[in-house]
Amino acid sequence: MQARQRPDKVSVGRWFAFYGLGLLAAGGMLVLLLSREPWSWADWLDRPRQLLPTTAPAAKLLAFGIYISLCCTFIPLPANWVVAAVALRQVAVAPSAWATALLVGAVGGLASTVANLNDYHLFTWMLRHRRIRRVRQTRLYGASARWFARSPFFILVVFNILPIPVDVIRMLATTARYDRLPFAAANFVGRFVRYAVIAHVTYSLGSGGKWAVLALLALAVLGKVLPAAVRRIRGKAPNDEAPELSTVEQEGRSNREQRP
Repeated sequence: MQARQRPDKVSVGRWFAFYGLGLLAAGGMLVLLLSREPWSWADWLDRPRQLLPTTAPAAKLLAFGIYISLCCTFIPLPANWVVAAVALRQVAVAPSAWATALLVGAVGGLASTVANLNDYHLFTWMLRHRRIRRVRQTRLYGASARWFARSPFFILVVFNILPIPVDVIRMLATTARYDRLPFAAANFVGRFVRYAVIAHVTYSLGSGGKWAVLALLALAVLGKVLPAAVRRIRGKAPNDEAPELSTVEQEGRSNREQRP
């Protein structure tokens, strides 16, 4: 009975009421900012590309944040391409590459954390149903939960940096009942790093910068991120196999010495 009450500590209705009010407030602020621009709504719909660079940076960042806050598992909108688009030099949300990376990384990281918390609460609601809750009794979940429990914050940060299309780690974190505060913090750190890198490279290289970002992330995965993650999660040092070999050698010597 106690195990059933534990997920109820997460108030799904309260979270989405808060999120809905925040979304309405952000939308109202965006309309207010756009109404102060010197062109009409018809002009904006007619030639958005020409008017976008001269729009106030606050309006562009607010629209970007609203969009990213909607990008979750249940609303699979593309995010990385939008991050690159808002970081283009001609869009001009900031006067330099570093300032653009900081602003886009912070706004995108915060908005993406909100979107991931939407996933967290929806998965929590789903797991309250008896049939879905049975997933915790499977061997696959048991092995995955033990792996995740070894370094949950680190794993969440790494998987939020990497551009993985389906983020099963959010599902695993929710199923394992990982606390929301470290969950949100890990999501923000990982997404801030990812979006800041995309923004900086895109601002520096232009529209082709996104391909450079993907290449850099691929090299990071192959060269450093995954090996480091495996070593940390498994808790193994590179020389762990040496004692095992020496032990085998000693046993072999002992057997030879015991032979008549």
